[in-house]
This record gives sequence, C-alpha cells and structure tokens, in this order.
Amino acid sequence: MSSLQPVRGTHDLIGETQRRHAHVVETARRIAGLYGFDEWATPIFEDTRVFARSLGDTSDVVSKEMYSFEDRGGESLTLRPEGTAGVCRALVTNGLTQSLPQKIFYAGPMFRYERPQKGRYRQFHQIGVELIGAAEPLADAETIAMGRDILRALGIADETVLELNTLGDAESRTAWRAALVAYFTEVKDQLSEDSRNRLERNPLRILDSKAPQDRALVADAPMIGAFLTDDARAFWDGLRSALDLLGVPFRENPGIVRGLDYYGHTAFEFVTERLGAQGTVLAGGRYDGLVAEMGGPRTPAIGWAGGIERLSMLLEATPPAPRPVAIVPMGDAAGGVSVTLLQALRASGIRAEIAYRGNAKRRLERANRIGATHAVLIGEDEIARGVAQVKALDEGSQGEIALDAVVAYLAGAMRG
Repeated sequence: MSSLQPVRGTHDLIGETQRRHAHVVETARRIAGLYGFDEWATPIFEDTRVFARSLGDTSDVVSKEMYSFEDRGGESLTLRPEGTAGVCRALVTNGLTQSLPQKIFYAGPMFRYERPQKGRYRQFHQIGVELIGAAEPLADAETIAMGRDILRALGIADETVLELNTLGDAESRTAWRAALVAYFTEVKDQLSEDSRNRLERNPLRILDSKAPQDRALVADAPMIGAFLTDDARAFWDGLRSALDLLGVPFRENPGIVRGLDYYGHTAFEFVTERLGAQGTVLAGGRYDGLVAEMGGPRTPAIGWAGGIERLSMLLEATPPAPRPVAIVPMGDAAGGVSVTLLQALRASGIRAEIAYRGNAKRRLERANRIGATHAVLIGEDEIARGVAQVKALDEGSQGEIALDAVVAYLAGAMRG
C-alpha cells in the first residue's frame, strides 16, 4: 500500500507550525476579550441554505468553491466556507436578536474548493469577530481598531496597511448600481464570461473580477463616491474621524467592494506586500441585512475575518516550545516518590515529564533532548534523607533540595 498523504489543499499542524497557529489564536482571543468580545463556536457544517442565501448565487464561493453534500437523510449540507453566516444563524436560532448588541469572537477551520496557493488552502483557518446590533460609525471604528491591535500584539502591524472604502447606504448603491450597469453594458462584449453573467444580477461583483480584460475596464468604472447620499456621506465622515481618534492610520481605496445587497457603508482590508499576490490578511465590512436573511429582524452588524495561515507566515519568530521539568528516578524504589512529585508539580502549574524506561543516564539524555529546564534526580539514598538532587540543565549546576520544598523551589526558579 502506498503511503497516505494529506488531501490536496490540507496540511498538518505540528511542532513550529502548530505553535505559530496557536499563538495567533491565543493573541486574538486575548485582545478581543479586552474589547468585550465573547467566544462562540458554531458547527463546521450547516444547512446549505445558510451559505447559499447569505453569500449569493453569483458569488464564486457558492457557484464554484463550496464543499456541499447530501447526507443519508437527503439533506443538503455544506462545510462552512466562512464564519459570519453561521454566527448570524446562531444569533437567530438561539433567540438573541432581542439581546443586542452581541460581540462575538470565533476561530476555526473553513473549507473552500479552490486552487491551493501560498497561504491559501482548501481547509484553512480563520479568526473572526462580529459586532451585531450597533449601527454607529464608532462601532465600525472600534472593530477595525481591534483588528489593528491584534496585528500589533502579533508584532506585524508595521507589515500591513489598512485600506478603507465606503459602500454607502441602500439609496447610494441603487444609484451606483444603475450607473455600473449602464457603463458595463456599453463594453459588454469586452467583459469576461463570468462578468457578463453578473452584469444584470450583481454588477458590483464585476469590480472584484481578477480577469485581465475586466481589470482594464474596471479602472474607468463609476465609483461610489459620486453617488453618496447625505446620510451615507455623514457615516463615512464619522468613521474616518473615529479612526483618527483611535489612532488607526488608513488609506482610502475605492476599489474595495462587497457585491451583496446586505453589505453597506464600511469595507476594509489589512494588506501586506510580504505574501505576494495573496496580500490580504484581515478584511471585513458592515452587513446590516444578513441577520434578516437568516430569518431575524433587520439588524446592523460589522465584522471581519483573518486568515491564520497568512498571519502565521508574517510572524517574525516561532513562539518557543514550552520547557518541562524532568523527573529522573534512579532505581525501582524511587518510582512511587517520583510519581507523587510529578503530580505535585503539575498541580502547581509546572509542566513535568518522566521517562518510562531506561537507566539514569539515558533518562538524563532524554531530559536534555526535550529541552527540560531542570532534572530532579531521586534515588534510594535521597529518599532516605528526604531530599532530591535538582540539576539546572542550562547552567549545569546541581544541589540538594528537601523533597517537600522542590515544588516551591522550581516554581521560583522558573519564574525568575
């Protein structure tokens, strides 16, 4: 039988890769907590309608990338391609639309059938936040500032630039949509097949196209700024003022769009030049109509998601592996005392390990191999005298410590 390999577009999280991954999640969870966000976990698969309804039939995710299947009961299910739709579904399902605002953090795997590239997988992982039930520009600014603070805590804020745009309100987008249809209809024969199909159903999606012939036409297309209502312009001004107050620098980019009707006002991306063409590491926007798509009332919301793999690649250094204390019993008689001490160390919050076999020399070699800070040697003579030999492996120093004082001694040594 040939050796089995991970499925194309998936990867194992082991060793340094896992430590980088965990560091991103733990850092994001900590910063989100400072902003008052609580963690939710929604199912990895949902009724297909959750995503088809929320992402739209004309989106590439729904039309080309979703992992959908029929279960044994004949239900159409889909592995989640993103986190926002499931969170909004959970809000409605659990009757939380009357308990707003809700501030949600999540982290976990997502699934899209697309060509694997640097930092992009078919099973990938995201951190994300949703602030549901707040309609003010300050809510958007705070949510964006939290993303910036996570990047700063990871040490990569200087590697990214915040790009910002407005999508206006519904009235603004209606006028803009009409202007886009008129413009692209004039050049319809020059559009890619996908963009021709989107022209009547969702012309904003043409602005997202990566096809070279479309990009040349998009450069001269009408932009939303010319169609903003007074209310939409006031929101846009309020957002930029709030970001200035929060000390979050940004660059306006009218090319950032979201092609679905429930998106409005704020759209943003944190981008980097260090990852080549896949430069977006964290992105989001305001989506005031998505909760209604899930069967709830019309509810204002703002959120973002960040790719953990891409963020991990930007980390300057891999977080160090945790270092244990190694217990080294010398002779069979030391086994019971060694195990008791092992558990006492763990109960005090100290990582501790014991080798299951081998003489004292081999067990000390293993202690060095696993990067232990200290080795605690216990033999018959030590037990008789109520002491242990504690060896600091980095310095090579060694001394006797009373058995009942070993835990306190090591706790102090590892703090200091």
